[in-house]
Amino acid sequence: MVQFEVPAVVPADPDANIADLLAQRVAATPDRPLFSVPDGDGWRDISASAFETAVIALAKGLVAAGIQPGEKVGFLARTTYEWTLVDFALFYSGAVMVPIYETSSPSQIQWILEDSGAIALIVESPEHFARVDEVRGDLPLLREIWQLHLGAIDTLTAQGASVTDAEIERRRGIAVGSDIATLIYTSGSTGRPKGCVLTHSNFVELSRNSAKALDAVVQTPGSSTLLFITTAHVFARFISILNIHAGVRTGHQPDTRQLLPALGSFKPTFLLAVPRVFEKVYNSAEQKAEAGGKGKIFRAAADVAIEHSKLLEEGKSIPFGMKLKFALFNKLVYGKLRDAMGGRVVYAVSGSAPLGARLGHFFHSLGVVILEGYGLTETTAPATVNLADKSKIGTVGPSLPGVGVRLADDGEIEVKGVNVFKEYWNNPEATAAAFSDDGWFHTGDIGSFDSEGFLTITGRKKEIIVTAGGKNVAPAALEDPIRANPIIGQVVVVGDQRPFISALITLDPEMLPTWLANAGLPKDMSLAEASTNDAVRAEIQRAVDAANSRVSRAESIRKFTILDSEWTEASGHLTPKLSIKRNVIMSDFADEVSAIYDEPVTTTNVAIGG
Repeated sequence: MVQFEVPAVVPADPDANIADLLAQRVAATPDRPLFSVPDGDGWRDISASAFETAVIALAKGLVAAGIQPGEKVGFLARTTYEWTLVDFALFYSGAVMVPIYETSSPSQIQWILEDSGAIALIVESPEHFARVDEVRGDLPLLREIWQLHLGAIDTLTAQGASVTDAEIERRRGIAVGSDIATLIYTSGSTGRPKGCVLTHSNFVELSRNSAKALDAVVQTPGSSTLLFITTAHVFARFISILNIHAGVRTGHQPDTRQLLPALGSFKPTFLLAVPRVFEKVYNSAEQKAEAGGKGKIFRAAADVAIEHSKLLEEGKSIPFGMKLKFALFNKLVYGKLRDAMGGRVVYAVSGSAPLGARLGHFFHSLGVVILEGYGLTETTAPATVNLADKSKIGTVGPSLPGVGVRLADDGEIEVKGVNVFKEYWNNPEATAAAFSDDGWFHTGDIGSFDSEGFLTITGRKKEIIVTAGGKNVAPAALEDPIRANPIIGQVVVVGDQRPFISALITLDPEMLPTWLANAGLPKDMSLAEASTNDAVRAEIQRAVDAANSRVSRAESIRKFTILDSEWTEASGHLTPKLSIKRNVIMSDFADEVSAIYDEPVTTTNVAIGG
């Protein structure tokens, strides 16, 4: 068993909670800009003290509305300044947030609110409210729904005028490190989301230790970042809290179509992103160059950038000819890309899916060091991450301080440390199964270490799909309802590290003739003929649409291929229990999967993040 463990560099404080991080930031640097919000064509700064004042005022409103310490409040919204304002107002009032992805379907929203026992909900938009309203009758515990678009923050703030500062200070200090800070639902292998209980210590100790490890990123004077991936995801949520602790100025842009203009005006020093974002930046630049007749120049510049970065990483000298080419391309290509990202980006933290060495080297030569990391909701986001002074492209880095990572005999990655969650909410069986006898968390992922403790992810023990946008997708949630259609034999959902979800589908040779006859079609149609028949495809599309209605858009199937063959036990694709052999299918039908993704997808059709 291979194990690497890095001791914590900040002494643990079992009495500290997340609200303390903001209070300490205000005490240390009250006038430092902690946020910037859109203001015309620019941005308006909000200082640490001004932010805390707004937090306290909203917390008073929540108290006046009857929210009690420990009660759970759902939150359904995009990534905006108000997200973190609500988050900390709930911390200051003593409540527990239950974040919900803003793309979640009504049935998903119902399950999360019902299972968590949330007694109130905050939504951002009329569309969010409409989805909740569909299932409100099935949520008897839900006492209140506050709507931000109707001025809920101002209304609550006004209602809380009579609540004293002393009461908020009392509530702010109730929680200790071992208490629940938030309940985040993550897809399980069965398709039903499980609630991860993350404690105050998970965030506090991880933030304090990560701030030291990522000193060059978050504690450089003037450090700033523009968040655009969903704060309902633990990745952005953790960074939001880390930024408050470290005093990083944070902006938000929930509309990724406006990302480049926002980067240009905000000018962040580091980015938090999933690999799909870097792919989009690269692909968009290449397409733009191609349209302008400069595609050959761009590709040559990319090749030089990648080779240049590899030589630097290996500690080799750069040949004179390459230095000249690099200088030329730096003016023609690299500098323009840096400007497109705001001109000041030095680091980018990437997670949720592997980036790929090619993109890592390309951006490295642009002067942007992409620090890949690895973690799950259960590990409060990062367990490992490449550091500014200790980085290897193609790996997800070494363990963070306070975190231990080891490989089981079968190569499964296991984690133990300040970041590991407490339990699954109301699910002791799942909790017990998630931990080894000596208390290490089973991630379900397969990895390998090099001699210096840098971790590389080599596969997935579990079947959860992670798209290129970082969205976790449970295949069974889609496969089971689709398979219920009479003409469908089997279905395998694919999309791991791909920009969207798709599916391979086989037809049922026993049921197909009857369906064909009922549809007025020749019942002796072969599987090959049926796989290309418009009526058959329309029927399968209906089954796919029905399954898609049960999940968020980011989890939905965008494309599918109907195969002209069966999957059977004899063919080696099914077990004796007629369960699919996913790995065998993915290997045997790799060409069919690749064909699905060969057609370019416009960036407007790709969902980023949660």
